[in-house]
Amino acid sequence: MDEATQETALFRALLNACADAVVVSDEEGRILRLNPAATELFGYATGELEGQNVNVLMPRALAERHDQFMSHHLETGETRIIGEGRDVEGLRKDGSVFPMHISIGRADYAGQTYFVAILHDLTRQQNTQRALERSQRLDAIGQMTGGIAHDFNNLLTVIIGNLQLLQMRGGDDKHEELVDGALSAAELGAELIRQLMVFARQSALKPVEADLGVLCKDTLPLLERTLGESNTIKVSIAPDLHNVLVDPVQLRTALVNLALNARDAMENDGHLLISIENVSIDDTYMAQETAVRIGDYVRLSVSDNGIGMSLETQKRAFEPFFTTRFDKGGTGLGLAMVYGFVRQSAGHLSLYSEPGHGTTVSLYLPVLPGDAAGHPSPDAVEISAPPRGNGETVLVVEDNPEVRGFAVARLRDIGYRTEEAKTGEQAYEMLKAGTRADVVFSDLVMPGRFNGFELAARLAEEFPSVKVLLTSGCASDVVSGKAMLDGDYDILHKPYHHADLARRIQAMLTPE
Repeated sequence: MDEATQETALFRALLNACADAVVVSDEEGRILRLNPAATELFGYATGELEGQNVNVLMPRALAERHDQFMSHHLETGETRIIGEGRDVEGLRKDGSVFPMHISIGRADYAGQTYFVAILHDLTRQQNTQRALERSQRLDAIGQMTGGIAHDFNNLLTVIIGNLQLLQMRGGDDKHEELVDGALSAAELGAELIRQLMVFARQSALKPVEADLGVLCKDTLPLLERTLGESNTIKVSIAPDLHNVLVDPVQLRTALVNLALNARDAMENDGHLLISIENVSIDDTYMAQETAVRIGDYVRLSVSDNGIGMSLETQKRAFEPFFTTRFDKGGTGLGLAMVYGFVRQSAGHLSLYSEPGHGTTVSLYLPVLPGDAAGHPSPDAVEISAPPRGNGETVLVVEDNPEVRGFAVARLRDIGYRTEEAKTGEQAYEMLKAGTRADVVFSDLVMPGRFNGFELAARLAEEFPSVKVLLTSGCASDVVSGKAMLDGDYDILHKPYHHADLARRIQAMLTPE
């Protein structure tokens, strides 16, 4: 083997081994070579990008400026974009835009100029950063709130004490009426401060070893009165729940607050589902998606089929005094109190909502040390070693680009090829145009003409060989009640384990 052939072989091996995307182009911007990581990152098939201009990998605004940047560099030699990494946006084949970091190097050989771009997907990093910033913001608000609440407690102690002294000394009816009114207002202020102390994680919890299933059943009559006769409530409690350390009074208060929020969101004829189960978060993907630390938990989820929340509302839902229901007397402290109580109990809280379809709030309370060991999860072995695919194709249908990115990464990790669609209608048109898929993995709630149920029904009629697995963060019986379609469809609930997804797809592909 001569030296040139050896260097070529080594270069190809280096490209294939590189975990980051690598794209080689000429001075005209024509793609000459790229590694498998690049084709996967941008959602293209092998060989599909070679010969195209690198502009196809950029959003329009950046693509329009790219040629100008490169011409200026070649003419002047200025290196503003060469040898310096920067954060930009990439454009996938399906039209979705994602954040990435790019570093560009230049090579001159035999009178030709070549550029090598190394690209790193920043989606997970930015998701983690946003979750961290949100947590830090709530922590900062909590610390400030705790300090203010402490000072106001001192002031209210003096005010209430003096008003009670005036009350004890008596007086005419007019004076007593004024003192009683002032005392009632001060006590309301004290209650407000108590609620703020819960959010600030400075309340005096009285935790005991408890079974969440038992506590929930005990609270059910109160929840039924809270929801009213026009709404229905269903409870699903898994067997053999692990015990947790929790303040029963605060847990019941949290359930009532969540029920009140659900009642206001559902108006009338609503459906509320409370589900409790053991979860073992030993899956890195699931931990990233839910912002919950790896470990064993008991998860208590409260789901409604109300109006749901916009993305902006979801970002601020746990902040104190943030409310969209001022006209209904909302104070904005209900979810803030739940958040503070769960975090003070060493737990975590996640929120999933689809506008127009409902909301699910999940409380993750850590299992008592040693309790999980006495009740091992039946899926523990399968979770640690998920079954792998054999190159079958899964069409991922999800309107949220971040969630879609998670799903694609998971599926590729376990040996599947992937195609992507942002809506049910786009997925249907892709299949009609000849895109091959063994399984369609679709979100249940999506914008456009087809939701997940409608897409599944259409595929069962026109593409019966294609298996369909649906996923949703809302309770299945809440969502399916709005679908008004017949059919028994397999639903994987968000958030889900890496192994759960692998096992469900493998089961679909295994001949009966």
